[in-house]
Amino acid sequence: MQPKTLNFFDKVYEVAKLIPYGRVTSYGAIATYLGAARSARMVGYAMNGSVSKDVPAHRVVNRKGLLTGKQHFEGTNLMQQLLESEGVTVIDNQIQDFKKVFWNPLKEL
Repeated sequence: MQPKTLNFFDKVYEVAKLIPYGRVTSYGAIATYLGAARSARMVGYAMNGSVSKDVPAHRVVNRKGLLTGKQHFEGTNLMQQLLESEGVTVIDNQIQDFKKVFWNPLKEL
C-alpha cells in the first residue's frame, strides 16, 4: 500500500502550521513555496476552510499585509485580536512593520 499523497489544501495547511508565533506570511508566499506561484487565491480558499483543522490561519495575510481573510473568523475582530495577542501590531486591518514580522517559507524552511 502506497502512502497517501497530500492534496494542495493539505500541503497549504502543513506550511501554515510552521509559521512561527508572532510572525505572518502571505497567500502568495505559501503558493510559491509549494511550486504553484500563481495559486495565491487557492491558498486563500484553503485558509477559508481551515477552521477545524488546527491551522493558524490568522497568520496568513495578503501580500501587502492586509487582513483580507478576517471575515472568515468568528467575531468582527478575531483575526486582529489573535495577531495582537502574539505581539503583531495591526492598525486599520494593516499589519505594521510587515517586513519585520514577515516569514518567508522559501527562505526559512
